[in-house]
Amino acid sequence: MAREVGRDQPRRVLADFRDLAVRVEQNVSDGEFSVNRYTSTGTQVSTGRSYAVTSMDMVRVRDGRVVEHWALTDVPDRAAQLRAGA
Repeated sequence: MAREVGRDQPRRVLADFRDLAVRVEQNVSDGEFSVNRYTSTGTQVSTGRSYAVTSMDMVRVRDGRVVEHWALTDVPDRAAQLRAGA
């Protein structure tokens, strides 16, 4: 049961945002690896506040499938932009 509840959490969080978008700023690929620098934006429905943060991720693809994924996002910056009075 706990696993099922956990699976719903991302959907509940995303449901509070509208106009979510991701813009890839740069992509570098070499062999099995692809690195992306991107900006994600969105507006929180419950507060009307928007955010824009730059993030990076790296994926490793083997036989057409993502076998590893690493991501770095400035979560504190996003939280500060969405915080009341920010």
